[in-house]
Amino acid sequence: MEPIVHDLRLSETISPYGVGAVVDVRGESLIAPDTSWWDPKRAPVIACARLSAKLRGADLRQPPTHAGRAAKETTSLLYFRFPEWRFCERCTKLSKLTGKSRGHWTNKCDCGGTLVPMRYVAVCEGGSHLQDIPWFMWAHRGNDAGVTETVRHCRAFKELKFVRSSRYGEGLASLRVVCNGCKRDRPLSDLVSKDALRRDSIRCEGTQPWEDENTGDPCNRPLKAVQRGATGNYIAERLSALDIPEEVPQSVEKRDEIRSHDYFKRVVADNGGPQSDMVAGWIADELEVSKDEVLRLAAGDEDPDRETDDAPLLELKDGEWAAFLKKLDGGRDHSGGDFIVDGWQARSAAAWPSALTSRLAAVGQVRRVREVRALKGFRRHNAEAEFISADLRSGTGRKLVYPAVETFGEGIFLRFDEERLTEWENQPEVRARAGILIDRRERSPWATRLDVPEPRYIALHTIAHLLIRRLAFASGYSSASLQERVYAHTDRPDRTAGILIYTAAGDAQGTLGGLVRLGEPGRILPLMLAALGDADVCSNDPVCIESDRQGASQLNLSACHGCVLVSETSCETANRLLDRQLVLGSANVRGLLDDVLDQARRTAAV
Repeated sequence: MEPIVHDLRLSETISPYGVGAVVDVRGESLIAPDTSWWDPKRAPVIACARLSAKLRGADLRQPPTHAGRAAKETTSLLYFRFPEWRFCERCTKLSKLTGKSRGHWTNKCDCGGTLVPMRYVAVCEGGSHLQDIPWFMWAHRGNDAGVTETVRHCRAFKELKFVRSSRYGEGLASLRVVCNGCKRDRPLSDLVSKDALRRDSIRCEGTQPWEDENTGDPCNRPLKAVQRGATGNYIAERLSALDIPEEVPQSVEKRDEIRSHDYFKRVVADNGGPQSDMVAGWIADELEVSKDEVLRLAAGDEDPDRETDDAPLLELKDGEWAAFLKKLDGGRDHSGGDFIVDGWQARSAAAWPSALTSRLAAVGQVRRVREVRALKGFRRHNAEAEFISADLRSGTGRKLVYPAVETFGEGIFLRFDEERLTEWENQPEVRARAGILIDRRERSPWATRLDVPEPRYIALHTIAHLLIRRLAFASGYSSASLQERVYAHTDRPDRTAGILIYTAAGDAQGTLGGLVRLGEPGRILPLMLAALGDADVCSNDPVCIESDRQGASQLNLSACHGCVLVSETSCETANRLLDRQLVLGSANVRGLLDDVLDQARRTAAV
């Protein structure tokens, strides 16, 4: 395997062509090795204390880049050829050999034809390993009558060809690997049947394609032949954080106030006695908190709801939520830096339907925000397979290095009224409908990668998608350029209820303001009404609105490509956990914004 220099966008080195991904570039098939292959002198460190802390102090490094034309000494990112087996489109010769011309590696056969990578590779079903199919071995195996002693002992390694034969019809049966030495002929249809590679005694090598052979641990999991471009071959795990001044959540501020109260020591000293209960009541009345919270702090149970090891993304969002709340209360932001948000109260927009402004508490025009995205690693074949770190030196005692990129952009932040949201989500029919997705998530292999679909999350997530689709028409950005960040959790010390829709580019100058301008009162509210109008009738209705089994793993209810779904790169959950009924309502359930359109239409008619 040899290094090959090609041009990729910087953001593509994180997703979709990050460590472990197979990428087709200029007719060649390549794969990116882990960060242990990087030259640290050519991979600059990206500073983001919040994200680095969640990755246990790992280094965040930007992949090596260059500007202009690539030359021999140009800083670059290493990729390897994969699969190594290729066939010539002219003479159909199948081999692992790579041609050379004037001392340079080429992708040409000796006959002058272009070498084309084989369509199928072997993926480990549980270990996330990937390897070439040993085509010469496979061609001379099998249980049919064609496997004679001559075939078994054939050594014509340079006589293998990959041909299409119309005698066998269409499909995989017409694609055949032929050995001109022993005349063995085997169709690719033998490759894709269940346990096909196991029957041919082809075992998992326990390595990734860029690792040396015989360096991996023994792996007894079965191999499966898959197309090299299959989506399941690479399931990346990424983590992103907004680079914001870390604010203390309101719950933490309240706990600090309780501890600093003059009477708190008396509660602790009494250790659950009758005096502690009375004094705790005095503190609770004065600070406007619950007596139970005072007693819990006195007993030493500071925060029973927070799960720091299992919810790193939620912890990141806790700090972001606190920072947004502080900005929303500040009006016009003159602070400067990489986090600039102008806030205004939705209730001040009296000209718009009160059904909307009473539920939408505040809007923030995010004029500048810096986001850092890191690639933790990947899985192959399915979500339950073994996790492979982006740095295979894990366990060596050295500090891990994760690929990361920084982007600068703009956006719109919407905060919803907590009281109205809580009143709505406590209705039995609302909780019952959300419970459908909660149960399916628990049974899904994606459970650990998805937020708990409580009612507020489903509703706000769906609203975010509707707005992305509508903003794409008005902002000048494509919908694939817009991204969401949903803050909707009740199991945190500070309940969250908001969404951020933003766009970011890997340029220090950021973006051009086309999105943040739409956050003004006279623009965002009409856009929300238009987005709700778009979702009121789907082109797939009544099938869509009556369905409760849509999407991957049936993790969507009334949501399809005709009304709600957006690009998977724009969505936190890859287009899962969506439902129009929890936004607009139906005969069986009340939606969070079910009366907004009716009120708007009545006002327009008057």
